[in-house]
Amino acid sequence: MEKNYINDVGFILDKNTGYFRNRGVDVMAFDDIYPEGHQSGVSIIMHGNRIASNGDIRFDKLPGQWQAVPKQGERVLDTVKNTITTSLAFPDPARKTGFNPIEYPELELDYKVIVKGVGSSIEVIVAIAAPIPDIYAEKVCFILELFPGALFGKPWIMDDKHGIFPVQPNGPVLTIPGDLVAEPYAVGNRLTIRPDDPYGRFIIESNDAKLQLYDGRMKHNNGWFIVSSDIPTGISGEVLKWKITPNIVVDWLHTPVVQASQVGYHPNQPKIAVIELDKRDEKRAKPILSKITDEGEVKVYSAVCKEWGQFLRYNYLKFDFSTIKEEGLYKINYGTSESSIFRIAADVYDRGVWQPVLEYFLPVQMCHMRVNEMSRVWHDLCHMDDARMAPVNHNHFDGYLQGPSTLTKYKPGDIVPGLNIGGWHDAGDDDLRVESQAGEFYILAMAYEMFGVNYDSTTICQEKRVVEIHQPDGKNDILQQIEHGVLSVVGAYEALGRLYRGIIVNSMKQYVMLGDPAVQTKNIQGDDD
Repeated sequence: MEKNYINDVGFILDKNTGYFRNRGVDVMAFDDIYPEGHQSGVSIIMHGNRIASNGDIRFDKLPGQWQAVPKQGERVLDTVKNTITTSLAFPDPARKTGFNPIEYPELELDYKVIVKGVGSSIEVIVAIAAPIPDIYAEKVCFILELFPGALFGKPWIMDDKHGIFPVQPNGPVLTIPGDLVAEPYAVGNRLTIRPDDPYGRFIIESNDAKLQLYDGRMKHNNGWFIVSSDIPTGISGEVLKWKITPNIVVDWLHTPVVQASQVGYHPNQPKIAVIELDKRDEKRAKPILSKITDEGEVKVYSAVCKEWGQFLRYNYLKFDFSTIKEEGLYKINYGTSESSIFRIAADVYDRGVWQPVLEYFLPVQMCHMRVNEMSRVWHDLCHMDDARMAPVNHNHFDGYLQGPSTLTKYKPGDIVPGLNIGGWHDAGDDDLRVESQAGEFYILAMAYEMFGVNYDSTTICQEKRVVEIHQPDGKNDILQQIEHGVLSVVGAYEALGRLYRGIIVNSMKQYVMLGDPAVQTKNIQGDDD
């Protein structure tokens, strides 16, 4: 078999993937751009786990969502020099006025980040085009974010100091002009993460600028642990160099993953399982399909897989067992890996497939209602102060933009009646986008008309504004959910003479608030059409 991977000792820039590879460790550089989701800049994946990301310049030692991030320019891969060079600049004009407008300091900063494979290490070099003014001393920094979920209770060593990553962010808290940050756990020149674990151990070294280890969760609920170095002021050119050395487990291979349908299979449908392999894994096994009986496992089928091909860091195989039609419980083994247990049955779609959408998802997302499930309250009666008209010429956040007119009889700040009923919360942030509301009840209506859905598992009382999950009320749930969506859209149309754009909280503090949406008040409606 022709080799399609790089297996040399040392980090080599793989021209096919666009990132550095050294056996089971991959280092990406600015090819996965979503800083709000901790995906950007320099990222490290060790033995199948993404452990660090967002390596780049920031204006905050503990950055969060919708804070100043650079505009990414040209990204140059040089397989001869074994480098990835990325041009970046602050500010990003598109983000100053875009979907979630960002405030930037009055600083224009053009710079490059050069990432280079040097033997078993990665060098990260920051080069700036012009000196940073002294007023930004200790404010402009290069950071690398560390995924907390992989580090809770795990050790670190910084020079001659050591510690353990805590489950919750701990003080003391430092008060600095205009900001609050946690005191760094340590400051030094050499930081070792996970010294106890060969699969997660890596070292960061900086000879000049000190490394500072922070807990970003002190300021942001979705913050990560952060390694930071201040960018010096008053000089230009190469102003910072880090050396990152991940530990390499030479014989490590990604454990094969066998994925069958989570729903199961109807006896007469095609039956395909997908097997995910390390790109370096040249061995091929024959999957074994076993039936689970009351006396144990019985092997019923085995066949050679078909090669599907590569995607990102993996190879994929397809295992076709469509000839198996006997009903029962099954699982698939591939070497030492196995799938979850699944069913082959004529009634495989009759329960627990699409039904949970009506039983759980839509009821829990219902706005302007109290949602109960036996002794649990999913959320209390919420958003009953909806809604006030947004200011004109106002760029809010999350895509809500108000033009020069409200296009209605209502003036900015006016209460708009008829909006405190119906609708479903958007995921996490609880706003109501009109396209989501109209689109959802359209889908439900089409499903009802096409399939004749008649399913009753929930009590929905619009008069009392109460939902009781798993308490039937003798009414078709899908029709009640259609009604709930229509109430929001039609109620707004009757009040405004047009569709609303959306209903959203009026401050970022409310927007990022977690917990029961019943605590959110003073919502604001943003219109831009």
